[in-house]
Amino acid sequence: MKTKFFRQYIISDYIVDFVSLEYNLIIEVDGAYHSEYEQQQNDENRTKRLESFGFKVIRFTNDEVISQINNVIDIIKGQVNEKE
Repeated sequence: MKTKFFRQYIISDYIVDFVSLEYNLIIEVDGAYHSEYEQQQNDENRTKRLESFGFKVIRFTNDEVISQINNVIDIIKGQVNEKE
């Protein structure tokens, strides 16, 4: 498995954190404000719209990326392997 991820990539009206165009996989890394109700609703709508373009969206918190990076990598690898 090898793929290139683009950072801060524009898709329609959105700038996604990371995207693999080869696997139609978007990775979003969410800060603390994403736990607020209104932001969660915005994120849900954003995810649905991006999925309507054929992308799979997976989200991680900043804390997960910092403290559980091996788990984050395993989840990303699992998503890529599913599409192979």
